[in-house]
Amino acid sequence: MLESLFPGGLSQDSLLGGTVNLAQPVGGYRVAVDPVLLAAAVRAEPGERVADLGCGTGAVSLCLAARLPECTVVALDRETDLAALTRANVAANAFTGRIAVVAGDIARLPFADGAFDHVAMNPPYLTAGRSSVPKERLRRVAAVEGAARLTDWLAAGLSLVRLGGTITLVHRADRLDHIVAIFRTLQTGGLSVSPVWPKPGREARRVIVRCRKGDRSPFALLAGLTLHDAAGRFTPAAEKVLRGGQDLDTVLAPL
Repeated sequence: MLESLFPGGLSQDSLLGGTVNLAQPVGGYRVAVDPVLLAAAVRAEPGERVADLGCGTGAVSLCLAARLPECTVVALDRETDLAALTRANVAANAFTGRIAVVAGDIARLPFADGAFDHVAMNPPYLTAGRSSVPKERLRRVAAVEGAARLTDWLAAGLSLVRLGGTITLVHRADRLDHIVAIFRTLQTGGLSVSPVWPKPGREARRVIVRCRKGDRSPFALLAGLTLHDAAGRFTPAAEKVLRGGQDLDTVLAPL
């Protein structure tokens, strides 16, 4: 019955070296490394609550639950078919009770302010009105901003997280200046950035940005992660994060 919601059908894939099973639409947005990196960057302690905004098929939430067994996750998505698929993925991975799935819009958040210790998000990368729009709906909603722009996503995250909690997002490196400017406008600090390089000597294409609500410490450029070596294989550090399930801070910490 679930497959009937997705005309192209579903594929059965895995993340974290097979630890997480993921059903995802064949014709929609396909999960790559970004959601796994995002989950690995969330700094959560046992007993804390994490919101996954724009959960899609649930990849971030599933990786969070696999990595942080003593935390609870709430996954939110506006698309009801994706929310249904996330519920199915949660059940398939035996995470029922640890991940709650809510169909809702960040423009009308169904949660109280400060309800979470941490917020994770992977907002659409492309600016509305400035990019070609994919014809397929699921690719479009994943890739291109809709009525909710990047400012709305970050403001929503800031409203949901408690004082001292964190907002973590993965985004395009060429939009980093915009992200920093938005956080400054929202009058919050504690910003840190970890670049993600595709190969040695290449420009970063992704950045992982973290912000601590109420923190006034200066901007910090942290150690980054190189995904592939010159031959195209995952680097040892990338292997530890993407397949081994280690958190990003531990892998990037100096010896």
